[in-house]
Amino acid sequence: MSSTRVLLLGVLLDGPLHGYEVRRRLEIMGTHHWANVAYGSIYHGLAKMADEGLLERVEEGRGGKTVYAITEDGRSEFNRLLLSNWWEIKPIVDPFQVALTFMDRLSPAELTSAMEARAAQLRFSVEMVRRAMGGKQAYGAPPHIDECLRLNVLQLQAQLTWVEEAVEKVRNGELP
Repeated sequence: MSSTRVLLLGVLLDGPLHGYEVRRRLEIMGTHHWANVAYGSIYHGLAKMADEGLLERVEEGRGGKTVYAITEDGRSEFNRLLLSNWWEIKPIVDPFQVALTFMDRLSPAELTSAMEARAAQLRFSVEMVRRAMGGKQAYGAPPHIDECLRLNVLQLQAQLTWVEEAVEKVRNGELP
């Protein structure tokens, strides 16, 4: 939740918003490409942080549209988490690496097919993220958001390079 927490607090630094507006800003920033934010958890996260005193409910609107504002405690928590994310290297949790651990449980044909499919998906993802770059500003995202997308492209490309090399090793009988 700490990534989601940083994102929610960070979005509210610019002023009070209700849950849908928070979600919309996260979508504009393209967080679905580089952050694991379950959009359904936004409302729960906002309510929880309000209960913790990091946010305040400044308006209870019709249809459940509660408007939240960040408190001084929330600003302090945002700064603490933000600096922590800059200074600490944390493992990237990727279910693909779990699958990679058990690649020897697949037949060479299954593994080759899966790797080729993954490579195709990675190529598609790289292209989609590249298309998003530069366009986010038209919807209000700050220019540095493209750096998040650029990093995502580089990570996808690194995995694509690995898959392309590894599939050849499978074909040559060197893997698994």
